[in-house]
Amino acid sequence: MTAMIIDGKALAARVRAEVAEQVREVIARAGMPPGLALIRVGEDPASAVYVRGKVKACAETGVAGFEHLLPEATTQDELLSLVRTLNSDARVHGVLVQLPLPRHISADLVLDALLPEKDADGFGPHSAGALALGRPGIRPCTPLGCLRLLDEAGTRLSGARALVVGRSNIVGKPLALLLLERNATVTLAHSRTHDLAAEVAQADVLVAAIGKAEIIRGAWIKPGATVVDVGMNRNAAGKLCGDVEFAAAVERARAITPVPGGVGPMTIAYLLSNTVQAARTQLGLSGPAK
Repeated sequence: MTAMIIDGKALAARVRAEVAEQVREVIARAGMPPGLALIRVGEDPASAVYVRGKVKACAETGVAGFEHLLPEATTQDELLSLVRTLNSDARVHGVLVQLPLPRHISADLVLDALLPEKDADGFGPHSAGALALGRPGIRPCTPLGCLRLLDEAGTRLSGARALVVGRSNIVGKPLALLLLERNATVTLAHSRTHDLAAEVAQADVLVAAIGKAEIIRGAWIKPGATVVDVGMNRNAAGKLCGDVEFAAAVERARAITPVPGGVGPMTIAYLLSNTVQAARTQLGLSGPAK
């Protein structure tokens, strides 16, 4: 068996095309485009790359992007003041605060200050609570992208054993809840899980999001499983790799995402989708997007 490679780049391009169509509908009905404010504090190289990609994607889909690049020395009060200003800006329907923030700024306080309806990343306490309770709200982008990748691969989730490796608030926890909503039987594993190999061996669906290069060996994968690898690491040779040992896993899995070119492009695509969803809500455009 050689796994089907799930092409995240191609799927993300389709999602962005869907978003662009929805943007045109919002403009036609409301006279303005959905707006996304992007805040980056400091010069973290990875954050700079991510934000540039998001700005480019805004331009490609017609979303109005408002970029705020702040120096490392920005104080917590200054950042909170900017968030409050964006909360009241009618042109801005979504706000993304690029993490991590400098150590002297509390990410929790910043996310708490953001209006829930403008929480484009879905990381704030209101968004997290709505997901946990099964109420409508904005869902985190990477987990939404993972679900779309699973669907693209024709993965049956209802009744399936799903293992999420990693318990972050950004990926692991929200994805576990989204899989539960799809009627999967979900296990959440992490760095202190006893006998991770045994957990992986039982999983029909495996999502790896722990951030350790090739920690999940290909030989552990259940034959016929679908694997989504969220990890983005560098191995000992300096080559980009995921959390899963790809070369061996591809011989056992039914379908698998590559690194790079799997989950990453989907995260940006769903950030734009979330922004359109937020704009439709704030502009009173009821009914499903066309």
